[in-house]
Amino acid sequence: MSIDVFSVYDKQWLLLKNRVVMSAMTRGFSTNRLCNKKMQEYYVRRAKNDVGLIITEGIIIHPSGDGYNNVPHMWSIEQAESWRETINKVHDYNSKMVAQLWHCGRISHSDYTEGESPVSSTNIAATGVNRQNNKPYGKPKALNQSGIYEIIEMYVHSTKLALDCGFDAVEIHMGHGYLIDQFFDSRVNDRTDKYGGTVENRCRFALELLEVLIENFGSEKIIIRISPSRFMGEIYNWPDLDEMLIYFVSKIQKIGLKIIDISCANADYYETSGVIIRKVRAQGWKGIIIGGASLSLEQANHEIDESYVDLVTWARSILANVDFVSQLKNNKELRTMTDKIRMELY
Repeated sequence: MSIDVFSVYDKQWLLLKNRVVMSAMTRGFSTNRLCNKKMQEYYVRRAKNDVGLIITEGIIIHPSGDGYNNVPHMWSIEQAESWRETINKVHDYNSKMVAQLWHCGRISHSDYTEGESPVSSTNIAATGVNRQNNKPYGKPKALNQSGIYEIIEMYVHSTKLALDCGFDAVEIHMGHGYLIDQFFDSRVNDRTDKYGGTVENRCRFALELLEVLIENFGSEKIIIRISPSRFMGEIYNWPDLDEMLIYFVSKIQKIGLKIIDISCANADYYETSGVIIRKVRAQGWKGIIIGGASLSLEQANHEIDESYVDLVTWARSILANVDFVSQLKNNKELRTMTDKIRMELY
């Protein structure tokens, strides 16, 4: 029997009306670090138009982890509670909603971290100019072991707030060059302690964090987002890619993780995350895989039917087409993303 993107998905808490996932997209709509009415309308419109699972824009776990203009935070009760009405309205349309929790690490500047240096695996600044403030990225402070434990506690605190205000689960952003990815990547991670050097050491922070979160909140409430292969002017892979995946996948299965979101951002799926998904399945991963990145309907159905992915992400297409699911079902031409549409739509 063929399975497609419009079929119901029913596993653990993921009783979804379909397998369409709205991927996390930074929008910069937040005021005072809260979820506001404009953001509410943005998410509820997608739920109303039958997106099965909505993953929020990145929500910063602590002021010291910020790096963007006008993004929401999940550190105070007020910030958490600002999401409650939006979550309830999304649930009214039988959609589920996941909070993506985010720490930017060195992809930041002291302008965003209350005057303090950003933190990272390293004390070397990221190259280039931060488009958020048109300044070079700030020089980070390499986290010591107690600092790493403090970050883990920040994630625990934010996760509890997110689940208490009604989110169905949280997604821990471990990709796209942000804090946790800065530990994975040996081109960034220049440490000589137990969090740097070997594959095992570079995975240690992520695995310690996962152990604590799953122990406190259960495996059904925790998703991770990773991007071992993405496009950054050219294909950019984790160093020691196969060794990293073999080790990391075996460890997260032992810890009890059940859901991975394998992302490639704005890149060709078949050259990046599609390759990783096949490698992860080849390692014996039996859990849920979320992935996709603007596949056609035919391609999405193939990836589901062949058991590569369970749920398919779309980002820019859902942003540019509020009625995306209906358009896809009826084989109608989708609007493509332009800068004008990006600024107009919410």
